[in-house]
This record gives sequence, C-alpha cells and structure tokens, in this order.
Amino acid sequence: MSQPPDLREAPAHHAAPSCPPGSTTGRVVIVSASVGAGHDGAAAQLALRLSHLGFSVDRHDFLDLIPAGFGRLVSDSYRLLLTIAPSAYQRIYSATENAGRPGLMIRLMQRSSHRRLLRRLPPDTLAVVATYPLAGQVLGTLRRRGRLAVPAAVYLTDFSVHPLWVAPGADLHLAAHPVPAGQAREHGAERVVVAGPVVDPRFTPATDAQRSAARARFGLPADAPLALLVAGSWGVGEVAKVAAEIRDTGAAVPVVVCGKNGPLAARLRADGIEHAFGWVDDMPGLMHACDVLVQNAGGLTSLEAFACGLPAVSYRCIPGHGQTNAAALDEAGLAPWIEDPADLKPVLAAMVDGITRRRYREAGLALHREATGPANAIAAVAEQYAAERSGATTTSPAIPAIPAQRRHPGRATAPAPRRPVRKLGIAAAALAATAWLATGGTQLAVAYGGFDTVDPDHTGRAYLVVHPPHSGRLDDATLRTLVAEKAAVSIDAAEAAADPGEVRRLASAGLTVVNAGYGPPYATGIVTRRDSVEAGATALRAATGAAARFFLSGTDLDALDLGLAAYHHEHVVVPDARIACGTSTTPAVRPGQVVLVECGDAHPADLSATLHRLATTPHRLPRLGALTTLS
Repeated sequence: MSQPPDLREAPAHHAAPSCPPGSTTGRVVIVSASVGAGHDGAAAQLALRLSHLGFSVDRHDFLDLIPAGFGRLVSDSYRLLLTIAPSAYQRIYSATENAGRPGLMIRLMQRSSHRRLLRRLPPDTLAVVATYPLAGQVLGTLRRRGRLAVPAAVYLTDFSVHPLWVAPGADLHLAAHPVPAGQAREHGAERVVVAGPVVDPRFTPATDAQRSAARARFGLPADAPLALLVAGSWGVGEVAKVAAEIRDTGAAVPVVVCGKNGPLAARLRADGIEHAFGWVDDMPGLMHACDVLVQNAGGLTSLEAFACGLPAVSYRCIPGHGQTNAAALDEAGLAPWIEDPADLKPVLAAMVDGITRRRYREAGLALHREATGPANAIAAVAEQYAAERSGATTTSPAIPAIPAQRRHPGRATAPAPRRPVRKLGIAAAALAATAWLATGGTQLAVAYGGFDTVDPDHTGRAYLVVHPPHSGRLDDATLRTLVAEKAAVSIDAAEAAADPGEVRRLASAGLTVVNAGYGPPYATGIVTRRDSVEAGATALRAATGAAARFFLSGTDLDALDLGLAAYHHEHVVVPDARIACGTSTTPAVRPGQVVLVECGDAHPADLSATLHRLATTPHRLPRLGALTTLS
C-alpha cells in the first residue's frame, strides 16, 4: 500500500467549505468516546467542518456500542486508576505499549461492538471516522474482514501515538503534526496524512482589548502575569500541588480549571488559590486572559491554546499518555516539558515575557496557520468511494485506492449472524468484572496496601491513631503526650459537628486529624452507608478550615469509596491492630503496624492510662512515626 499525498484544505480553525452548506453529498459517521473531553471535542469539530462541506454527519459514542454497560465500566475504571492508583495505570499503559497486539479484554470489547456499529451505519454512509483508538481498531478489523464496505479513517487526537491508535485495515490515519505521524508509521501505519489539528473556531489570538475584557469578566488581576492550569475534564493529577508551586514561584498567579471536579475547585479556594473554577464554557475567553498554559495531559486543550497564541508548558504530567504527549510536544518544539521542579520558576518567567515566549507562541500559531486540517482529507476519501460506487470519476485529489471489500453493493455494511452465546459470555464477564471491582478485588487490594492505602511495612516504625473518647475533652497533659508520640487523631462526622472547637484545638496542637467517616466500626462499602467518606471530609473541613489527608477504614471499601477518598485527596488508613481504651492488658505493637486506640465511651483518663501501658515494659512501643510521612 502506498503513502498518500499531503491532502490540503483550509487552516484547521478557519476551514472554508468546498461546497455550500446544506448541499448534502452523502453521510459521514464519526465514532468517538466520552473518555475525558478530547475525543468528543475533536469529533464535534470534525462534524462541524464536514457539515460545512455538505455532508450529513452522525456521531456515536463507542462506549455505548459495548453491551452490558461494560464500556461505561471501562471508562469509570480508567478514571479511578488515574485518580487513585496512577502508578498502576502507568504499568498498564506501558504493558499495552510494548505488546504486539491488543490484549484479550480489549479484543473481547472490540468484538462485542462489531454488530452494533454496523447496524448504526445508514445505507448512504460514505466514510466512517474514529477519534478513539479502540473504535479505530474495530473499524480496521471490519475493513480487513470485508464486513465494512465504506472507507475508514482514524483521527489521532493525541500528540503521541500509542500502538492501539494504529488500526491495520484503516484507509487513513490523520495526524496533527509530523511527530505523531512518524510515530504512527513506526507502529505500522501505512497510510498517514499530516492533516493538522482541529479546534473550535472561537480559539483565536486575542487583542489587548479582548485580553483586558476577559480578565475583568473572570474577576482576574488586571496586570499580573497569569498561568492557566488545566487538568482535563476530570480534574485529575497533582493539581493542588502544582497550583501551590506556581503561586510560590512568584512568576505568575495560578488560574485553575478543574473541569467537572467541582469539589477540587472548592478545596483549592479553601486552600488559598483564589482563582479556581469548575467547568468553564468560555475557555477561549479564559485563554485570552492568561499569559501561559500549564497542562498535564497534552490533549485538546494544548491545541486550543496554540490556536489562541497562548504558549504552553507541560508539568507534573499524569502517567501514560500525559507523559508521552509531553515528550512529543517538546520534541515538536511546541511546548517545553518541565521535569525538574526547580525549573518551574525560570521557565514560567521566560514564557510570560521575552524571546522564548514569542518563539513558542509563533510555533503554536504556525501549527494551525500552516495546517491542512483533516476534514477535506476525509471528504476526498468519501467522494472517491461515492464515485467508485456510481462508476463516475472524481475531481478530488488523488488518494490511496480503497480496497473493494463490499459484500452487498449499495449497502454500507454486511451484518454477521447473531451470536447469542458470545453475547451472554461477554455480559457475564462484564458482570463479573463489575462485581470484582465493587467488592472482593478492591478489598483484597486495600488489605495488601494497594490503591493508595498507607503502607508502613518498609519503614520499621509503628503509627499510632487514636479515636478520642466521646465523653469529654482531652486534658493538656494527654494532648502533649499524643503530640510527643506523633499520634494522629481520628474524628468522625458527628464529633466534628458536635464540638468543632475541640477538633480545632487538636489540630492546632499539631496532631494529624484523620477522617473517620461515621465512626466505629469504620464501615463503608457496597452494603453500608455510601456517603461515609464525603460526610467526614465535609465535617472536618467545616470544623478546621482545612482538608483531612487520611481516611480511616476497614478493608471493606469498594471502588466508589476509593474514588471519593481520592477526590478529597485522602490516603486510606487500615489499622493492623486495635486496642480498646481502658482495658487492663494491651497487645504488643510491632514495627510496620498502624495501631488504632479506640476509646468510644471511655473516660479521657483511660486514654492516658492506655498510652502509659503502651509505653512501658514489656509492651514498649517501637519507634513511632507520623502518618504524614506516608502520604
């Protein structure tokens, strides 16, 4: 198969239609996925441009094509991994990157979607486009097997190319820049067109008047340099840490967009980050107001910033595609990747003003100004197919020949016979995976120190957590003992609401305050109170004005509990041993344990006695550590 020529069209963010809008020449179907906002964002802009070119456009979510709700489970699991266990996501990403073919689970998902996708292609379909890698894999498979008659294209929404993006059998792979195009070819793609990015036409360079008006509209400082920090539609990554680091450099004022993660925006404002927003509809205006973009995923937002003439940097990128995108953007000369925190201040200063800023700004604008854009390339493929089907000739630019794989002339698809046994098997597998994630699998991982559970085994120290008595306040002597022993205190939602002054006193003394949810028996999980994490976090923030960093629980958490803890940036603490306050005997405490002293309705004096017994022979405590060293 030969390499196609560079198909040309108008600049990507000012695409000029080649035929009047409404003069429909056929239909193009776009398959995206609601995994973040980048895939859908690219699909929406492709649909707009193809409509201007006279095509009818249908859009489908690939997750809806996977039966038994398994597609949504995959999306939710992906989000949880990024939030709760980013290192695990990195391992999965690396493993699939090195594999020669998609794994068994991915192949099952693809196979289960074949018939559903074919059913959604009307007879007048002239081309199908994927903006999501698994959708592209399905299209390529159907083309190779002769079950999809119309040409298939894959639009690469990432700036780096994971092997799953390359779909053997697809007629075209469309890249935004020569760097991702080269990566696609290295992974085996034979038909790659450097078509440039596609973003909303509202993303254009701002005048000085537009900049001033945008700052006033968003309530931003009129003259200070502003760094726009984005973390995708889910608000994932080390957002709070990066916002604080930007503020502390003094080089720029952080302006943070948390997407749909409203609790994160509220938490940032409570922590002193004044300009923290949730979902922002007017992102072009906010970009007009700012001087530099700080991003952690290298997705659509970066391309939108380039169209606005807003220089971008990559910093503390999320695992997997976030880091590979950052490397690719750096290689392309479009955005430097700050890998050392010590470089944050000088790089931000250089990107706010000076020669470096102008160089990167011009590179970003040139990416859009000189881009060919993907819409006309897709249109040319569709028009050639239409001409071949009708036996006519076409005046479209030459493109690779489309294999004659139709089984039924005049139809876009050739559905396979029903396979109910396979459907039942896939549904059973999805149900089993859901049950594992909701119950036993998560509990097992928590029990063995996974999913962001604090793990003191390697430290050689023990960690003391005390749930104070309900019946009264601790005396000053006991408080000093707890501080000296580096103990943490667990406070449940009812206690925080009943006596917020005492909670503030404990926190002010230097004790680490732990979210105890609804209190003993510290139960969460699928069959117990669902809002335990949320209730405790809210009550402690109201009492102390600060977020708790830890959540006390048993091993009965499920995936949703872990997600809630992660949203509140709380590490899970599961006690290895429990001691009842006031008992006459206490067990020996070993290094590497988290020990919970549970006081309940005991008298405050009983806690002093228990602490004394723990500290005396033969049960002298090993060296104690502070929970904060494990976060």
